[in-house]
Amino acid sequence: MINFEDFQKVELKTGKVIEAKKVENSDKLLKLKVDLGNEQRQIIAGIQEFYRPEDLINKEIVIVANLEPKTIFGLESQGMLLAADVDGQPILLKPDKSTPPGTNIH
Repeated sequence: MINFEDFQKVELKTGKVIEAKKVENSDKLLKLKVDLGNEQRQIIAGIQEFYRPEDLINKEIVIVANLEPKTIFGLESQGMLLAADVDGQPILLKPDKSTPPGTNIH
């Protein structure tokens, strides 16, 4: 359990995927370029088995924006997308209505 103050530290934002590519020599990773309105971020996500890169272009997603960057497979990931786990398959979380990239989620 975390307290409410710790939860408030997590910065969730909407983003729009503007580019998606398979990570070379990986069967699991995709490299996404995500528009957050005032900036673009690179996010490395282990969803290649379930999502084709071309199907992600222009999709709205939800990301953790204030996660410390991490190097994955030699590439910097500047956030984390949120997905539900349904029987081992990720289901990307997205707003139920279109929102501008970078919209804060409360």
